[in-house]
Amino acid sequence: MRIAVTATGPDLDAQIDPRFGRCAYFIFVDTDTMEFEAVPNPYVSAMGGAGIQAAQLVANKGATAVLSGAFGPNAAQTLSAVGVQMYPNVMGTVREAVEKFKRGELQPAFQPTAPPYAGMGPGAGWGMRRGMGRGRGGWAAGMGFTPPQPVSQQDIESLKQQAKSLSQQLEEIRRRIEELERQKGKG
Repeated sequence: MRIAVTATGPDLDAQIDPRFGRCAYFIFVDTDTMEFEAVPNPYVSAMGGAGIQAAQLVANKGATAVLSGAFGPNAAQTLSAVGVQMYPNVMGTVREAVEKFKRGELQPAFQPTAPPYAGMGPGAGWGMRRGMGRGRGGWAAGMGFTPPQPVSQQDIESLKQQAKSLSQQLEEIRRRIEELERQKGKG
């Protein structure tokens, strides 16, 4: 089976990138042989549509599942439409994630696990593009202001899930640092 994993680097020992559409790399792994192909994400800096385009790339490369930190609404819809299963909240290295996947330890998602524009960073969404006219002010003045939006329970739960995922990732990083320091002390 060929799966895709979002990664911060180009090999199996790279950490999972928590962003799907704006991850640094996609690592395509044959789960039977562990042979892999690292593909830099051409959409990491896209002005918009990164999730959709990344989902199409994953499908075109023949992956039947993708492991990542979170999936936004557009990416989730596109992946579902092309029959690629999403596995969110994945942490550790690509190798560790693939092993967990092979053992059946990861839970699939059937809906988005991140709000729109979550991978774009602070101030994403409204206010990120400058208007065409000469006027000042307004919602799209380019100052990074986000207009008030209705808050749904799904938004709150999604943010809680992201916070939990980030906390788990931070704990995994701390554990790995301690492990490496112990190894260094023995060597």
